[in-house]
Amino acid sequence: MIPSIRECFHLMDKYHMLENIKAHSVVVARVTCLIAQGLREAEVDISVEMAIAAAFMHDIGKTASLKSGQDHSEIGRQICLKNHLDEIAPIVAEHVRLRSYSLNGDYSEKEIVYYSDKRVNHDKIVDLDERLTYILGRYGRRNKDLSQAIKRNFSLCKQVQEKLFKKLKFSPESLSHMAQNQNEMCIRGLNSNA
Repeated sequence: MIPSIRECFHLMDKYHMLENIKAHSVVVARVTCLIAQGLREAEVDISVEMAIAAAFMHDIGKTASLKSGQDHSEIGRQICLKNHLDEIAPIVAEHVRLRSYSLNGDYSEKEIVYYSDKRVNHDKIVDLDERLTYILGRYGRRNKDLSQAIKRNFSLCKQVQEKLFKKLKFSPESLSHMAQNQNEMCIRGLNSNA
């Protein structure tokens, strides 16, 4: 099942998502909406609804992971499965690190959410370099191996960016401006029962 936006917010409350994480998820969903709709306009076969629902839910396991120290993407996958959200569970599972990816392969909701998450620092849309600097400072400061893994992950994200924007009529640099000006309608129009 693909949850409505209303159902996503219900689950955020049910799993005690912190307000700052909820705010981050809303902005990731806005970026996802722009990219997914742009790809649909370019006749790419993806589900806008699935991508946006997964973007809202991508950090559903984050609050629990802050207490347990476990991988929040795996906790999120399990929460999705427990709530019969089988379609978005794999997207939530890979929003931090893509496990299977092909630059020349089909476009997927998974890579849209993965990329969108990397473009949002807290609740602000930033470029990939700014987000990388933040992630390295927050998580990779004392661990050289983890720092290298983070850098490799962002290198992949830059490749995903190239792939996505080959089909889009706008640039990565214009996302912030577009999200501020158009995206309320994008998400509201998607789910009239929100």
